[in-house]
Amino acid sequence: MRATGIVRRIDDLGRIVIPKEIRKTMHIRESDPLEIFTERDGSIILKKYSPIGEMGIIAKQYADSIAASLPHTICICDQDSIIAAAGPNHKKLLGKILHEKAEEALHERKYLLAGQNDSEFIPLVSDFPEEFTGIALSTIIAEGDAIGLVCIISNEGPLTDQDLMITKIGARFLGRQMET
Repeated sequence: MRATGIVRRIDDLGRIVIPKEIRKTMHIRESDPLEIFTERDGSIILKKYSPIGEMGIIAKQYADSIAASLPHTICICDQDSIIAAAGPNHKKLLGKILHEKAEEALHERKYLLAGQNDSEFIPLVSDFPEEFTGIALSTIIAEGDAIGLVCIISNEGPLTDQDLMITKIGARFLGRQMET
């Protein structure tokens, strides 16, 4: 654990303010759920809760299943980062933080099919490799909330409507898994 040097008092309602700098660094937005952990030494740990992250094993298995049938990279994302990836370039993407345009697409509940030269093209992560030439993405929705993305990324030419349909099916499946 690192000390930040910031000290806050608890108000009369038991609340504490998380400083803006920390919220920005940790990608914590208003209404984001936080998980609370306690340690034996009296430490309290706040961790950003990722509902789709709780399904890490299922998300990885799903990405592996799609990647076994396609020559593309498959990514499953929560609201902040790529939590599961499979396919030829999965190591370049796994664990990376989403690009702000990808976060916007998630919050706007978008379904997208675009080539690198299209104006709608969205880089999935900030340092999105230029070798990727196409993206298909669909928003995972559970209990009315946009909680993640299913993406297919190509570095072998354009993607098709069939690829977009695969992401939609995946997003619906994972959304339903979250609801049960």
